[in-house]
Amino acid sequence: MNEFDESIQLHAHGPNAWRSHADHRRVATSGMYGGWTATLMLNAILKDAVDAGNISALTIHFLHAITPGSALTVRTRIVNSSRSLSVWHAEVEVDGVPGPAATATAVIARRRESFSFVDVAMPDVPHPDSLPKMHPPGTFGERSLVRPAIGSTPFNQPDTRSVAWVREISGRSLDYLQLAYLSDNYPPKTWSMRAEPSPYSTITMSIYFHGTEEEVSRLGDDYVLIEAVGTRAQSSTCGAQGKIWSRDGILLVTTEQMGWFR
Repeated sequence: MNEFDESIQLHAHGPNAWRSHADHRRVATSGMYGGWTATLMLNAILKDAVDAGNISALTIHFLHAITPGSALTVRTRIVNSSRSLSVWHAEVEVDGVPGPAATATAVIARRRESFSFVDVAMPDVPHPDSLPKMHPPGTFGERSLVRPAIGSTPFNQPDTRSVAWVREISGRSLDYLQLAYLSDNYPPKTWSMRAEPSPYSTITMSIYFHGTEEEVSRLGDDYVLIEAVGTRAQSSTCGAQGKIWSRDGILLVTTEQMGWFR
């Protein structure tokens, strides 16, 4: 089994319940990497939402830190369903800790041919192989190959915008799970306006999946381009928005989050 799949592996534990563990290889600066937590819950939802369609939206609330190595239970339930859409809820619990550590709501859609448009443009940046390599802090960062194109140093910047080619290095072909995982993979926007790192934790994140099944299937294990910008930091909270593009300019994901910082 691929290392990425090992990290989000689930074992059936009764109806709509799954057992897992917090993989030491997916740790960020303040506990488990938020993209990993989101992907673990999405994996459970997709296993239970059989033949319901494709994931279209996922919103995660991070309630308390998950200790690396801890045993976990993920529970899912369907909230509502129609001919076109179904809504699912998931919670992840840490053994021995009361209440959920994180919750998620997912919208799954049976997509149909329709009118379409794209009203945003991919940034014009150099190809990834021409840019220097770096890895984010934490063990998850050891498995994320980042080639910054704009905002290469996340400190003392004139603004919060960052653009970077990012590749999860397990060699696994990209799918919706891996796109969810990558949606949190950019520097905290509070760092951009400061001289050094400061504590930051994502408290809520929404991910919107725009890429079609065919478009995602063509990605292989290639780089994607992650563009992100801070919106406002005030009273210990900071907003950020992001986009994920394929190498050939297809908008795959948009995402928005709010973090808590000191």
